[in-house]
Amino acid sequence: MKKSGILNPQINRVLAELGHRDMLIIADAGLPIPLSVERIDLVLRCGTPSFKEVLSAILSEIEVEEAYMAKEIIEKNPRIFSFASTLIKNHHFITHNEFKELSRKARAIIRTGECSPYANIILISGVTF
Repeated sequence: MKKSGILNPQINRVLAELGHRDMLIIADAGLPIPLSVERIDLVLRCGTPSFKEVLSAILSEIEVEEAYMAKEIIEKNPRIFSFASTLIKNHHFITHNEFKELSRKARAIIRTGECSPYANIILISGVTF
């Protein structure tokens, strides 16, 4: 049995399969997930697990080159924006509609129990060398 880190087998598999520039999305409970994209559904109830918990856990496991958030997060969810931008310095903004369109190209979407608006982030995997 794995002793530490992320214990979810589906997440571990996806993280191990990520290549350079692959997209992994961490989403709130309301983001529409395209049928063509792998869904890793962690939501237990509203707030559990939180966006912050999941993002922190994922960032401890993978190298992230850059990230994208919907620009609406700045005004509509400053708490989540502040947290995410502290952890990921190289972040960019797109509209929420552009975010949803880009999500079709994601390797997987991890659905959290976050029930606050625009708590979604596209992580672009990097390399460690």
